Amino acid sequence: MSYFHNKIAVITGASSGIGAIMAQMLAERGAIPVLMARSESKLAEVSAGLRGEHAVYRLDVTDTDQVMAVMDKVLERYGRIDILINNAGYGVFDKFIDASLDEIEQMMDVNYMGTVRCTKAVLGRMLRRRSGHIVNIASMAGKIGSAKSTGYSATKHAVLGFTNCLRQELVGTGVGLTAINPGPIDTPFFDIADPSGNYVKNVKWFMLKPEKVAAKVLESIERRTPEVNLPLTAAAGVKLYQLFPRLFDRISYKLLNKK
Repeated sequence: MSYFHNKIAVITGASSGIGAIMAQMLAERGAIPVLMARSESKLAEVSAGLRGEHAVYRLDVTDTDQVMAVMDKVLERYGRIDILINNAGYGVFDKFIDASLDEIEQMMDVNYMGTVRCTKAVLGRMLRRRSGHIVNIASMAGKIGSAKSTGYSATKHAVLGFTNCLRQELVGTGVGLTAINPGPIDTPFFDIADPSGNYVKNVKWFMLKPEKVAAKVLESIERRTPEVNLPLTAAAGVKLYQLFPRLFDRISYKLLNKK
């Protein structure tokens, strides 16, 4: 029997990209995926492709009252949430001098505070049951900076800081916590982040397949892995950056700054 059999798995940002793929993979493994996103029409499209029991809820992760109410509905319906995957997020690439403060604030509200709100809404019940697993989809941008990513990268640094601190608080509680740090993924994320298509064109050779990332997320839950960095070359780059930050900046400038 699959590890995920009958597990209630909440996925935010489930209307496209790796969120939708994770929902499909979880359903195939016998879980009960609970899909959440702002777009009801896109959620309906994903739902139509799923077999087996699943649920769909419209959710705006920037609305605290709505987050609490929707998670309560799931808990009332199923009695528990076994897995929470905080996947909702977006990015806009722009030089800081040109970036809108409103856009930077909105990214922080979605990417970071959205993760905080959803975690706050379900963690208490997980702690009482001494069971559960939370996955925060962060990014390599939360570990290594690059031009035109000041706003987006800051949100992912915040997600990682939150995750690393919370993991310490959860030791011995029975609740697991994983950070997923992927490099660029071939998903609709770049429809907003890179409307010109120039960045995608420059890094196409390096982009991750969403199916690979989704599979790694599920593997990390089953193995209770604290952190996953993708791809391996980027993970090696992080180690180099931690050891020799100024040297890394000099040699990586042309590779990273292709936006």
